[in-house]
Amino acid sequence: MGHLKHRDLNVGRERLRDQVSNALRAALISGELRPGMVYSAPVLAEDFGISATPVREAMLDLAREGLVEPVRNRGFRVTEVNERDLDQFTEIRALIEIPTVGRVARTAAREELEALRPVAEEIVRAAREHDLIGYLEADRRFHLSLLALSGNDRLVETVGDLRKRSRLYGLTALDERGELIPSAEEHLELLDLMLAGDAKKAERCMARHLGHVRSLWAGGGSSAPAETKGAARQRSGQRSS
Repeated sequence: MGHLKHRDLNVGRERLRDQVSNALRAALISGELRPGMVYSAPVLAEDFGISATPVREAMLDLAREGLVEPVRNRGFRVTEVNERDLDQFTEIRALIEIPTVGRVARTAAREELEALRPVAEEIVRAAREHDLIGYLEADRRFHLSLLALSGNDRLVETVGDLRKRSRLYGLTALDERGELIPSAEEHLELLDLMLAGDAKKAERCMARHLGHVRSLWAGGGSSAPAETKGAARQRSGQRSS
């Protein structure tokens, strides 16, 4: 593989376009595909071992989400997220998620909250096992499933979109230093507070967690992943165009 770590694409279980979209989102979040860089569909398709068409379609899906932008006759550029963007995304998430957690702590059935414990434990386990993609996927499921207990589908959709746009950069370096584990364990702490019915402490825990996540963005941004052979090949191609 060039740009991307090995990911199996299983035709038949879901549309190839959707599988590629999910794999590219994971690569964007983990920093395998770097902000500001331009990637062509044929080169990425070579990494996947498939034709360029589903990759190009997947990149158009990501463009509609604001994760990449088309560059005429060259491919797609990964959109850059600056500190101001991240601050604003965090502020919006805090305005939504902190009071929602308090409300869910007061209204959700105990069994609904307990159903989230395996996911919270999965986040911690993935962090300890350095399974970055597993960590990100379990973290997404936990937060969106927790918010879904509010009964507001649009709220869940909004936070899901914000999470995509505020993807974490440089997580590989943070993972190697063990800095993801404290953030992972906060999910269990939050769940225990909600199960205890302590809405105020749950809100404070969520506020601290979002602040912790924002600090990870800041720390991760200074640790760009090493350039792979494929990235060097892509860069060389850009210079010759």
